[in-house]
Amino acid sequence: MEFKNYTYLLLLIASIAVPLALSFDKNVQYYKNLKYILPAILLTAAIFWVWDIKFTAAQIWSFNPEYTIGKNFMGMPIEEWLFFIVVPYSCVFIYEVLKFYLKKYEYANPFLVLSLILIVGFALISYFFRHQAYTFLTFLFSTVYLGYTVFRNRFKPHITKFYFAYFVSLLPFLVVNGILTSLPVVEYNSAHILNIRILNIPVEDFSYLFLMLLMVTTIYETLKESKYY
Repeated sequence: MEFKNYTYLLLLIASIAVPLALSFDKNVQYYKNLKYILPAILLTAAIFWVWDIKFTAAQIWSFNPEYTIGKNFMGMPIEEWLFFIVVPYSCVFIYEVLKFYLKKYEYANPFLVLSLILIVGFALISYFFRHQAYTFLTFLFSTVYLGYTVFRNRFKPHITKFYFAYFVSLLPFLVVNGILTSLPVVEYNSAHILNIRILNIPVEDFSYLFLMLLMVTTIYETLKESKYY
């Protein structure tokens, strides 16, 4: 096995290293909420695992074996399974850090307006590009889940920090996904995407990240506020 076979795995380790190291920070105390964070991650991951398995089987995207360790399960490299644990964990960590350090900054109403604009925009994109499977589904699911979140209205107290976390998460996302798509570790079937790229990252991936972060954050906050356990 060559060193480049560890590329995807090393990117995941780099992505989670800082959040893991700082999980016991005395201010944020991220570890204290793990009983809510981990179920939220697993519920979100389960949905995205099914999605990923189906898309991989349909050859909407594929994985270059030159950059993985060669251990596959249900058609996907083990690194791809770990991706949906590592990324949500790291993103919720960013969310919690921002909640602590930027607690006085609240812009719920402007972000609700932004959400309504995004709902309309996502819906239009999914409709007009409904023949591209990845484009259609990622923007459709983002439309539905964001609409559910906004009109349910229980997430309003957290919406500012969610958007802050998403914008901050874009920085490591551009680095990690930029590498994944440039080598490429992950290859996309051009027939199923818009073929609009930012740093070689399909624009659909930005909506994909948005949906994943929104889902894990809303589930996490619901579990924490309900205090079932």
